[in-house]
Amino acid sequence: MIWGADESPHHPGGNVIGGLVKPDRREFLRVSLLGSGALLAGFDKLSGFPQNQSEGNDPFRGGKRLELVEFAGESRAPLDTVIGVGLDARLYSDLSTLTLNQLVTPIEKFYIRTRASELLEAGRPWRIKLAGRVQEPANLTLDDLQRSAKPMGMHLMECSGNARSTRFGLLSVADWIGVPIADLLAARITPRTDRVMVSGFDQYPMKSATSLPGAAWIFTLEDLKATKAFLATGMNGRPLTRDHGAPVRLVVPGWYACTCIKWVNAITFIDEDAEATSQMQEFAARTHQQGVPKLAKDYRPAAIDQAAMPTRVEKWLVNGRIKYRVTGILWGGSRPIKVLEIRFNPEEDYVRVDKFSQTTNDPWSFWSHEWTPKTTGAYMIRLRVTDPEVQTRRLDSGYYVRSVEVTEV
Repeated sequence: MIWGADESPHHPGGNVIGGLVKPDRREFLRVSLLGSGALLAGFDKLSGFPQNQSEGNDPFRGGKRLELVEFAGESRAPLDTVIGVGLDARLYSDLSTLTLNQLVTPIEKFYIRTRASELLEAGRPWRIKLAGRVQEPANLTLDDLQRSAKPMGMHLMECSGNARSTRFGLLSVADWIGVPIADLLAARITPRTDRVMVSGFDQYPMKSATSLPGAAWIFTLEDLKATKAFLATGMNGRPLTRDHGAPVRLVVPGWYACTCIKWVNAITFIDEDAEATSQMQEFAARTHQQGVPKLAKDYRPAAIDQAAMPTRVEKWLVNGRIKYRVTGILWGGSRPIKVLEIRFNPEEDYVRVDKFSQTTNDPWSFWSHEWTPKTTGAYMIRLRVTDPEVQTRRLDSGYYVRSVEVTEV
């Protein structure tokens, strides 16, 4: 783990290794949760679920969980396992394993959309070129970043191509370490424009069957400040791995991960009328742009709308009766919501989710709902948010609907 210069080697609850603090697991988790806003009123300390779900108000207390009901009509591709290479590589996170005490995704299970190229040289000194419309170009070294790196909190990352065909497994949360990019740029250079392109190493020995090379996204400085974007050097208490962007990747909280450039090697200030990058054009539809704009200035922020979906359906035996518990997550958006609704068939009315509370949009919130189907058969689980001021384009379209086959009631 890379610790910031202001981390004290005499911090209580930690062990000193090589002059730096290595906190024990309990202390690290406490600091991480506090830094990310996860310890919030009304929530179990290590769960993210409302407290009243954990104890006396739990309708499944004293019952026996019989099995998990698989979601129907979804890919059977392996989960938590890397498949493919380069731009065609994927690792889909198994969201059904999320538990009450797991707020972050282990590094080895954090989703992968593209693996590190074989052409990416390991071990060489890493430099980020700061250039373009600036008074004087400069280089930023990895040592520069490591001296300023600090805990950035827990943030969710979702691939803009996350879909039912991947079991929605291109979605994970990490506890990040890094440096706010806007502060870093302000201290290093004086730009003549507020439009900046962040680029990363993106050369591969073989042509991809699924994507185009050219990892770069263009932002305004205000975008980077507003999102509190940062250059990440570590995740979950360890340095970044190569497949997750080591040595440096951009993280833009609340935006789709196509903007979170891996292997960052250049930051370039560009003209107001600069053309959109090939990556921006490739992901235009997936980031809800109007068509495929030619100019970067015509792109809207690639923000993740408020979204929700079930991640697990449990079959229980409670007091001699079959019951089902549906659990899931809520993420995205820019303001917490008060009401989340669910239904199980198009002809049914929506009802309020039983156990739900949200006080922050990032990384994610957990919910749970007791369900007693009237008959066996196929059911489509769909959620909605009724607040007219909250944008829910994918949710409204049925994008995150998941189906199950109930064989016993």
